[in-house]
Amino acid sequence: MAAVDEIVFHQLLGWHHFYDRATPAIGLLSDGLLHAAELFALVGGFFLIAHTVRTGRFRWSSAFAGFFVGAGVFQVWDGVVDHKVLRVHQIRYGVDLLPYDIAWVTAGLVLLAIGVVIAVVAGRADRAADRG
Repeated sequence: MAAVDEIVFHQLLGWHHFYDRATPAIGLLSDGLLHAAELFALVGGFFLIAHTVRTGRFRWSSAFAGFFVGAGVFQVWDGVVDHKVLRVHQIRYGVDLLPYDIAWVTAGLVLLAIGVVIAVVAGRADRAADRG
């Protein structure tokens, strides 16, 4: 989700930088650092997936659940902590923020809920398979 945020909202739409409380150069630097961190996380995640595939423990349901939970947590954290508590940036500037904030956090909660539902359903199916 950090990659989607960085690419869509920071680069393509130019609505904000990761840190907007300084000069544009600092905003651009903060975007680069965020992008580097998200790439390290993606590469690390691929290595973890490769390891679970090699050991025979990979489950698509767990991968999808983790994807949606991670995306949802990032989105909610960004909308609540980064935007409102720390105020490192807002979604947009010069507009009424309330609709954007509601959409941003709601989207995160929906992603999180999808991930939790997938995890619960997959966990029940795994337990049923172990019993049967």
